[in-house]
Amino acid sequence: QVHLVESGGGSVQAGGSLRLSCDASGYTYSSYCMAWFRQAPGKGREGVAAIASDGTTNYADNVKGRFTISQDNARNTLHLQMNSLKPEDTAKYYCAAAPGQPRSCVGIGFRGSWGRFGYWGQGTQVTVSS
Repeated sequence: QVHLVESGGGSVQAGGSLRLSCDASGYTYSSYCMAWFRQAPGKGREGVAAIASDGTTNYADNVKGRFTISQDNARNTLHLQMNSLKPEDTAKYYCAAAPGQPRSCVGIGFRGSWGRFGYWGQGTQVTVSS
């Protein structure tokens, strides 16, 4: 059973940076997609960034150039480096996994991409003030 735990959220002023982490356990798949989603109050869950088992990354258009997804060498921790944060980045951020499905990373910013992922963390809040 895959277990995901996010950390690193907090409050920051516009233009600032935060680094989110997701510790994954029970993960034995050699082929996968792992991703970050976010959900603001009253809005749907939105794909932000994804990384496949071969290291290929995908980003939603509204975070390209500002956010960077990465994973450590042991591939049991996922990170999201968020720079140049904007108030519209305020949301609860979730880590998600699609074991055995690396193609789930493609088009991560498309509406409904969350449906490809079967494992979710509890989320961590990010608040960006103007």
